[in-house]
Amino acid sequence: MDIQSIKQRFGIIGHSEKLDRAIDVARQVAPTDITVLISGESGTGKEAFPKIIHHLSTRKHGPYIAVNCGAIPEGTIDSELFGHEKGSFTGAQEARKGYFEVVNGGTIFLDEVAELPSLTQVRLLRVLESGEFIKVGSSKVLKTNVRVVAATNIDLQEAVSKGKFREDLYYRLNTVPIYVPPLRERKEDIVMLFKKFSADFAEKYRMPPLHLTKDAEEALENNRWSGNIRQLKNLAEQISVIEKNRTITAETIYNYLAGESESRLPVLFNREEQGAGNLSEREILYKILFDMRRDITDMKKIIMELMQEGQVTRRFQEENAHLIEKLYDDRDLPQIYKEPKKQGFDIPENDSGPIIENIQDAPHEFMEENLSIQEKEKDLIIKALEKYNGRRKKAAEELGISERTLYRKIKEYDIR
Repeated sequence: MDIQSIKQRFGIIGHSEKLDRAIDVARQVAPTDITVLISGESGTGKEAFPKIIHHLSTRKHGPYIAVNCGAIPEGTIDSELFGHEKGSFTGAQEARKGYFEVVNGGTIFLDEVAELPSLTQVRLLRVLESGEFIKVGSSKVLKTNVRVVAATNIDLQEAVSKGKFREDLYYRLNTVPIYVPPLRERKEDIVMLFKKFSADFAEKYRMPPLHLTKDAEEALENNRWSGNIRQLKNLAEQISVIEKNRTITAETIYNYLAGESESRLPVLFNREEQGAGNLSEREILYKILFDMRRDITDMKKIIMELMQEGQVTRRFQEENAHLIEKLYDDRDLPQIYKEPKKQGFDIPENDSGPIIENIQDAPHEFMEENLSIQEKEKDLIIKALEKYNGRRKKAAEELGISERTLYRKIKEYDIR
């Protein structure tokens, strides 16, 4: 079965190369019994790929079950997956078969596999390696022949490094990885998906179909879509039901996406109001840059104090002159340092004596770094506009913001 036929059969919409690559890998691995790990952000449609793998495999006539590992309480997940014996715990009124026993000869899809407790991870590893498991409350070893497909929306390698996921289980699951791209990496599919969703909802609610203007299509393509396909479908349903005017403009799209793309430019880090775990990559980068500037400013002050106290030696000057000159530009570098003899100060010849004495009598104004976020925003916007010769759409993409936000910033900073 070719990729296009698979898309039609499983209701997959899009022409993205990354999406086609993921489908092709699923198609090739399906006839085998290799364990597959599907990764991708929440809402990207990962649940379609286990179905592709099962229905294109030799197990297609066997049972298929999808288990959301994050939705099952930690105290009962072992019983759900592996079963239990009567009386094995409070409330176990009778023996129960687990999913691995019920799905023998078929395929089991473990969604959100990273949410499995550590003890359950050990049990799962044994099933993957030997096909053996033991029911809760039993000592009898049972065998099963199950194909496992797992999915996660987090970085499992990072979870392994933090000790939250077993390394041996990760490598056992990740025999063949499939990456499902987020919506922002398949922009060419966004408008097509929106039109499909809106047409479905128009039919469902018996309403006239929607028509997108050109700027509305651009607004859809330029949005980040943190909720991916799920968010796009939700937007299509809202607009289909609420909007009386069936011609949809960019302004309409922005009204429904209010707050989604308004704050993409750098902001100052506030330790009291926001934890580091909630920061975006852009905010973290600017926090690091600002911290570096603050450290350099502190270093300048320390060196100046040492010079004022007469603790800077000739050896220090000779060995670190290039560093001092990098720290201070011509405006900030003390004249007494650059031309000490012209200022009439005594410079001892031995290496242990101070180079400059009475420096506290020399005039010097220390220049503080300018940490204005508004100025940085303005500079970034001007540079982006210059780079693309005033083309605002390209500049907005470079800055990682929407065109609407860029227009507002241009007006706010009076950029011409």
